[in-house]
Amino acid sequence: MKVVEQFVSINGESRRAGELAVFVRFKGCNLNCSYCDTKWANESECEYTEKTPEEIMADILATGIKNVTLTGGEPLLQKNIATLIDLIIEQGLRVEIETNGSVDISRFIPGENNSNLKHRPSFTMDYKSPSSGCEDKMLMSNYAYIDESDTVKFVVGSIEDLNKAKAIIDKYRLVEKCRIYISPIFGNIEPAEIVEYMIANKLNDVRLQIQMHKVIWDPNKRGV
Repeated sequence: MKVVEQFVSINGESRRAGELAVFVRFKGCNLNCSYCDTKWANESECEYTEKTPEEIMADILATGIKNVTLTGGEPLLQKNIATLIDLIIEQGLRVEIETNGSVDISRFIPGENNSNLKHRPSFTMDYKSPSSGCEDKMLMSNYAYIDESDTVKFVVGSIEDLNKAKAIIDKYRLVEKCRIYISPIFGNIEPAEIVEYMIANKLNDVRLQIQMHKVIWDPNKRGV
């Protein structure tokens, strides 16, 4: 498994925002979003350390932290990611998979699509907005597998993006299935504009979320 960094910090977003977490970032992604803040991890020359699931698990346990975030890049593209997920859950830890919405998550749900996992992880799944340039890569069949342990995240930079987020939330009845977060593309749209949209469109059970780590530290700082 191609690990580019491991660190302990606070979770900057999603349902455990503000809580400590161990982050394991993997190299490589199948998308190239316009607003990606970890493009460096997807470049061919990016340095990485090859580790087995067992080695990664030992590193995680050594931290004493209960929350684990597997990210990238796109973590679900990593060979042996299913093995790592099971190891983490079997240790009684909470694992969150940050996935970009273009990879079939059913392969990582026990009993679905030839999945060999014993335990179901929690997904934080993006819907890539029009601003991302990757909206056409979204795998909409994933929404059949989302449940209350999961989160769908919309990163938006315009009213067009907000309109699309609302359309997806309504079409797939996401408020009945999972948690929903809307986050601004840093520097592209003001959070107040998102709040005004939420009020005008009565987006009940939808949460605005600011990326906490970009407020606490420099937005380009790594390892936080």
